[in-house]
Amino acid sequence: MKPIAYTRGQQLPELLSQRILILDGAMGTMIQRFKLSEEQYRGAGGPAGAFERFRDFPRDIKGNNELLSITRPDVIADIHEAYLAAGADLIETNTFGATRVAQADYDMADLAFEMNLASAKIARAACDKYSTPDKPRLVAGALGPTPKTASISPDVNDPGARNVDFETLRASYYEQVQALVQGGADLLLVETIFDTLNAKAALFAIDEYFETSGVRLPIVISGTVTDASGRILSGQTVTAFWHSVRHAQPLAIGLNCALGAALMRPYIQELHRAAPDTFISCYPNAGLPNPMSDTGFDETPDVTSRLVREFAAEGLVNIVGGCCGTTPAHIQAIGQAVAPLAARSLQRKYFYAETA
Repeated sequence: MKPIAYTRGQQLPELLSQRILILDGAMGTMIQRFKLSEEQYRGAGGPAGAFERFRDFPRDIKGNNELLSITRPDVIADIHEAYLAAGADLIETNTFGATRVAQADYDMADLAFEMNLASAKIARAACDKYSTPDKPRLVAGALGPTPKTASISPDVNDPGARNVDFETLRASYYEQVQALVQGGADLLLVETIFDTLNAKAALFAIDEYFETSGVRLPIVISGTVTDASGRILSGQTVTAFWHSVRHAQPLAIGLNCALGAALMRPYIQELHRAAPDTFISCYPNAGLPNPMSDTGFDETPDVTSRLVREFAAEGLVNIVGGCCGTTPAHIQAIGQAVAPLAARSLQRKYFYAETA
């Protein structure tokens, strides 16, 4: 198979061969710490004109975290910089739900492109501020799963019913990819995948954009094992999931969210065996939900970092970070824990060029 020469993110394969890279932690968890009001989501305290633009929007928009990249970019920049100061190499854009499909829930579908462009620019500025010659910081354009699924019926009485189709997803993801690339993303991260068909729509859109634009970025794909069955929600095992998406030639394949690190370990081991020619990523939640905790999850930084270190010591991972409930303190602890350990080595290098 002909290796890929990347237009951006060219240094990633070499960096991943040299050391374990650190991804940032939760965005939503950190936003919650700001305790923003409805007015602040609408732009109060933000850039000139932001509040006036959304002051009379006819429905509640508190909780639409992706809108904050437009109305309160200072909040998003502060979070990115906190993770960079904690040692993160890769910063995810604030775009988990920034597709037309997801934003339709807030009647803001037409803002999707603007959200993605603004989010990528904020992350780009933060990474540029913290980058050094020996520690470049890279922007991961985040593509979330959307709240709708192409594989599973939303109606238990009608198994054939669907609330979204492949073409709608493809078009929505294409718009997102276009804005993320234009905003300065170095790689694309298709994450928290619970439906492989949704992921295929995202991967199709990415490939379509690459062919149209002539730009090609590294891709990281991250699925979510939803319970102890070891399967994603649409029914595939981790190995089956990998074989369903490997045609996209991702730079890395991995798992995130849902399970804490302790429960995720056997599935990372399975991926390690199934994908010997591809880098492995892992960014678990901070354990299981715990409403009594400051972050809403039960693991402190020392616990999460100890568990992730075990993955690294076993030679299973190339990228580690955190998902729900993790904070800059978690990311700093993870980075310190894995720093002395070698990155997982590949048996073969099919999917990327050594140089662009």
